[in-house]
Amino acid sequence: MEFYPVFLNLVNKKCLVVGGGNVAERKVSALVRCGAEVTVVSPSLTPILQEMVKRGQISYRRGFYQSSDLDGVYLVISATNDEQTNGIIAGDCSSRNIMINVVDDPTRCSFFVPSVVHRGALKLAISTGGKSPKLAKIIRESLEKEFGPQFEEFVNFIGDMRERVISEVADPRKRNQILKHLVDDHTLELVKQGDLQQAKERVKHVYHRNRCQP
Repeated sequence: MEFYPVFLNLVNKKCLVVGGGNVAERKVSALVRCGAEVTVVSPSLTPILQEMVKRGQISYRRGFYQSSDLDGVYLVISATNDEQTNGIIAGDCSSRNIMINVVDDPTRCSFFVPSVVHRGALKLAISTGGKSPKLAKIIRESLEKEFGPQFEEFVNFIGDMRERVISEVADPRKRNQILKHLVDDHTLELVKQGDLQQAKERVKHVYHRNRCQP
């Protein structure tokens, strides 16, 4: 079976995390970073999760999972160490057509959380379909070295240039030509080497050269 890769918009979406340990903490942090409305259900929480509750970043219900916890929920992550509980949650989500990820149990997952390189708007996601999280981590660490922190600034710059082209170039043919050539392999290598200024100058040159052509 092949999985369909997607990036979900979780802004203001209600997400449930069952479990309050270190694994749940990582999952909650990732969901909050994406703008989700997160509720955690667990008998206890890590100190960091407790602090997130105090700050109003997440909601918390002390106790054990109940099927009513799924009401209005868009996505669920089950991060308990209780196989029976995980099975119940997965079954309830399946019957309600709610996306569910059971940590370390691929057979009960309707989606997998990839290993991700975060560079602002740039996200490089690696998944082995739950077959080898360790391999996904190794590949992620390699990509983190290849695509350094400078890519966050460059992607924002490219985004601004794209908006500029769309707003300033009325001719559809010329506009598509410029957008097609804004970035090339040489520019990408300059960014990887950390020469952002030169990379930006190449992008600007492409814009002005193509815009002036008849």
